[in-house]
Amino acid sequence: MDRAPGLSVRLKLTLSYAGFVMLTGTLLLAAIGLFLLYYQQLGMELMPVVMAPPGRVLIRAFAPSAAACLIFLLVFGLAGGWFLAGRMLAPLTRITDATRTAADGSLSHRIRLPGRRDEFRELADAFDTMLARLEAQVAEQRRFAANASHELRTPLAITRTLLEVARHDGDRDVDELVGRLDAVNTRAIDLAEALLLLSRADQRSFTPEPVDLSLVAEEAAETLLPFAEKRGVALSVSGEPAAATGSAALLLQLTTNLVHNAIVHNLPAAGTVWVETSVHAGSVELTVENTGEPLPPELVATLAEPFRRGTERVKSDQAGVGLGLAIVSSIARAHDGTLTLTPRLDGGLRVTVRVPAAPRAR
Repeated sequence: MDRAPGLSVRLKLTLSYAGFVMLTGTLLLAAIGLFLLYYQQLGMELMPVVMAPPGRVLIRAFAPSAAACLIFLLVFGLAGGWFLAGRMLAPLTRITDATRTAADGSLSHRIRLPGRRDEFRELADAFDTMLARLEAQVAEQRRFAANASHELRTPLAITRTLLEVARHDGDRDVDELVGRLDAVNTRAIDLAEALLLLSRADQRSFTPEPVDLSLVAEEAAETLLPFAEKRGVALSVSGEPAAATGSAALLLQLTTNLVHNAIVHNLPAAGTVWVETSVHAGSVELTVENTGEPLPPELVATLAEPFRRGTERVKSDQAGVGLGLAIVSSIARAHDGTLTLTPRLDGGLRVTVRVPAAPRAR
């Protein structure tokens, strides 16, 4: 990239070094000249019989040597300043090259600046950390885009297949066709709304307001109570008031997703779901637990990834679109919180969401 007309940073530093050396040398030579004049005057007062040269003659004799010394200091300052500026700016050149490499699309490059931890080393390490996070986010977005396109393509392909079959089969039951098309269309709408909600949470496009997680938990449980009773699952809500700050709608969606997942994946039937809120130092917690089959830790570690479903034995009409815990994780991050998934020893899953407490609650 071509630089704009003007002095480079290295040349500016070189001129600064040389100017400082020249200024120091000039002051030093001026001090020496004043000392010589003072010494001459003092000698004439103490020993008047000694014939000392006049001040002008002394200055004329001293001037050529002083000028030669200043010229030497100028050359030395320019050469030494250019060398020192180059050595000092060498790490910055490596950082600039890495920035250009990243701008070209290569996020795998790292600076790994050697040497002691100075300002340039801290800048290089921070830049390497940023590149690592960007690389991980880009890879996650690409994977998410591929999964989203696949998930959206499935209902569209099913719809086209049903329409082609209906076109070639005039005796097909219209009510059955409409019912299946309605189910496929509903699933596509749910997936699109989940993707929009996930994008909204990632962008933090909400206005923070006081939210009590205990009230949110009660509202979510009350909404899903008929669904839990239909599946034979007992729903228990307990805890203390937990004041947080954020989006009431997003936190309600977070809680609803957790409780819904706990009910759906509660195998075998006639299980229990526990919802609890608690307050800790500087933070509040929402915990959702359910009974169920033992889960391996390697499976639990991947449940928050998009389009991952916890069990294949869940009926397709209740399995969701695979974005429930991904939305929960995104909402938790948008509120500067954390999501923790832990398998229960007796089977089932324990999900804990911790977000900062409201300032007054602290």
